[in-house]
Amino acid sequence: MDSTNSTPADPAPLSPDDAAARALNKRYEGLVTVRTKAIKGKGAWYWAHLEPVLVRNTTTNLPKAVKLKCLLCDAVFSASNPSRTASEHLKRGTCPNFTSVLRPISSASLSPQPISSLPLPSSHNHRKRSSEMGTLFSPISQAPTSTSIQVHSLAMIEAAGFCGDIYSHNPNPVGLSQQHHLVLSGGKDDLGALAMLENSVKKLKSPKPSSVGVSLTKEQVDSALELLSEWFYESCGSVSFSSLEHPKFKAFLGQVGLPAVLQRELSGVRLDAKYAKAKAECEARIRDAMFFQVACDGWESNSFCGGEESMVKFMVNLPNGSSVFQKAVFTAGSVSSKYAEEVMWDAVSGMCGNAVQRCVGIVADKYKAKALRNLESQNHWMVNVSCQLQGFISLIKDFHKEHKLFMVVTDNCLKVANFVNTTTEVRRIFQKYKMQKLGYAGLLQVSSSKCDSSKDYALVYAMLEDMLTCSSILEMVVLDDCYKETCEEDSVAREVAAMIQNVGFWNELGAVYSFMKLIRGMAQEIEAERPLIGQCLPLWEELRTKVKGWCAKFNIEEGPVEKIVEKRFAKNYHPAWSAAFILDPQYLMRDTSGKYLPPFKCLTHEQEKDVDKLITRLVSREEAHVALMELMKWRTEGMDPLYAQAVQVKQQDPVTGKMKIANPQSSRLVWETCLSKLNILGKVAVRLIFLHATSFGFKCNWSLMKWICVHRHSRIGLERAEKMIFIAAHAKLERRDLSNDEEREAELFATASVDEELLNEGLSDAPTVLVCLNRLGGWQTRLESHHMGQPRKNLRENLCNQRPFSVINLGMSAGISVYAIEEPHHEKWVSISVLYSSRSTKSKLSVRPAMIAKKS
Repeated sequence: MDSTNSTPADPAPLSPDDAAARALNKRYEGLVTVRTKAIKGKGAWYWAHLEPVLVRNTTTNLPKAVKLKCLLCDAVFSASNPSRTASEHLKRGTCPNFTSVLRPISSASLSPQPISSLPLPSSHNHRKRSSEMGTLFSPISQAPTSTSIQVHSLAMIEAAGFCGDIYSHNPNPVGLSQQHHLVLSGGKDDLGALAMLENSVKKLKSPKPSSVGVSLTKEQVDSALELLSEWFYESCGSVSFSSLEHPKFKAFLGQVGLPAVLQRELSGVRLDAKYAKAKAECEARIRDAMFFQVACDGWESNSFCGGEESMVKFMVNLPNGSSVFQKAVFTAGSVSSKYAEEVMWDAVSGMCGNAVQRCVGIVADKYKAKALRNLESQNHWMVNVSCQLQGFISLIKDFHKEHKLFMVVTDNCLKVANFVNTTTEVRRIFQKYKMQKLGYAGLLQVSSSKCDSSKDYALVYAMLEDMLTCSSILEMVVLDDCYKETCEEDSVAREVAAMIQNVGFWNELGAVYSFMKLIRGMAQEIEAERPLIGQCLPLWEELRTKVKGWCAKFNIEEGPVEKIVEKRFAKNYHPAWSAAFILDPQYLMRDTSGKYLPPFKCLTHEQEKDVDKLITRLVSREEAHVALMELMKWRTEGMDPLYAQAVQVKQQDPVTGKMKIANPQSSRLVWETCLSKLNILGKVAVRLIFLHATSFGFKCNWSLMKWICVHRHSRIGLERAEKMIFIAAHAKLERRDLSNDEEREAELFATASVDEELLNEGLSDAPTVLVCLNRLGGWQTRLESHHMGQPRKNLRENLCNQRPFSVINLGMSAGISVYAIEEPHHEKWVSISVLYSSRSTKSKLSVRPAMIAKKS
């Protein structure tokens, strides 16, 4: 029984149709209000010609859409963007009556009709608006006045008089019901010349320009040209010098009130001034630093001029975490270790002069065994390490050289891909099924027969990935009747068919591809995060853990795999890894007593010895025993817990979402402040823990590389190239942008492609979502057949109809974050549309309709 003083019940929620109708009514009323104000002089000009219309459903009488109606020609358009509709329909001459309305009656008999208002001869417009077009004459010309009858174009009168049989003259133009067509002796091509004639007539009528051009002050012009030149230099070859002479670019400069930019100016005075300014800034920052590390990248890179030229880039890593560009050196392809050693030392002495001890060390992508080691032995204060990115990439090459599984899988994939691509009948069958399955035809990706698979690992990876993508297509190919006929005559076809139908082949292919993807993923993280040498040991330990998991997943024997990994680790290892790991407060570990102590227990006995040897080498002979005593004190006492916790504070990275150290510089700063009592050891620590473990940095665009190749024999050309590279590198390092334009464009198109595939696939990953739901607990799930393969368009329309929905996090599965959109559904169920967020899509969300679920 209801209580007399009970609160009133909440109003029943609106149905989706009612909510949509209310939104349409609100939109219509808003447009009417805007138009009313505009007519009174408080709005845009086009509202005098456009009127909002509310379209209703003939069955339910509910609002179905809001449209805009042109009052001049009765055409109807979408009301989503009135300004754009006005520009396209009114300004561009689509409306047949708009031009005539704007023309004064007094000048109608004197001015030729604009060419934009003349219909094309024998042209048929199949657009939606074609049925709404008026006749040749404007509403004013249809008025019963003698003046309006003369509003014909001059060309129209001549054509009517000359071709009397073609045009039947009607003395009463008001009664015209059909559109006259302009006929010229030259056909459509004469329309351009006619437009020029009409333009000349207009210029003779009004010699003064009809519109005042943009006028800029001298300061504004100089500032704009400065910004334009900076953009040109920082594009680093993406925009060529010849583009500055393009007529459209010159026309653009003229439209915005800027003078034309000359090639001589950008390649001469401006280039020299910009280079001198950037170089002075870099040299000043290097002088201000107490010490630094030199990074040289490009020794290992493939040449870009057919083996004739390559470019090595030298950068300087400063203690505060920033980097500056130093120079670019052009070499004749692969060079000897001795020559590389001389180039590196010239770079160091050129920056330091007599104070060469300011250079703490060098990191390079090649020549660790000889050049880097020789320089280190000759200069005891230096710590020269090899690039970790190249170390991980070399691990993939090691497996292709030394592990039988990788060699077998690569050879088998080459055999299948070459057979499918080179056999005409098989290729035709493959392309037919690929078009049906993936929506596009093409050959299988295959590495060149001339290349070494152990070196061109990127081509091998692309081939394996393409094989897995086309696995179901290849299975359909070998089951095709035409392929079976080929097998009767070709033994290779039978061998390929047996291989494709063998489950073991696909398991091995999946295993090799998974391993390469694992290593490439870690390499990409290294490239993105640019770790310091203190992170090298944790990185390799993480790699060992992942490799063991890979072996267990694919039933691979661990012994040979572990041997290859340890062999590559030994080649890359440097004692500074262990010393930096011990001395960096970021890695201090809390023991049972509450102290924060260095992680000596994570080192092997040999690595502990390496720490002692390295520290004694980096200090003078008199300070060696003091440094070891301070090291023992550091090992037993560690650091104040409060400062240790402050150093290890982490925060979420806004780009990657990972937890990272909030203040990376705090590790070095605590040694210079609260740990200053460990004087000798502190000097070693601050010079070690800031060292970078990677050498890569600024990346040049391929277009600039090509330009360098063309001008490599010209002294002036190479000087200009060096200056442009320096300017671009300086700007990118200031922004900490280490990518290039080609990579960003590739990522853009790859992301769009991945999103399209995810959005159109349907429910291929439903088990993953079920696992996530079950992991959360309390969810009942059932699949809905009408949701299988629901197009993206329908889903987006549902979300855009302002229906209430919420987003929930379903957890992680296989490294993919899974979210869901919940929408009201019948019987208290909710429609779950899965949104995948992964590295492959660059953290962008991809929507996929999945299932129906409800909370228990």
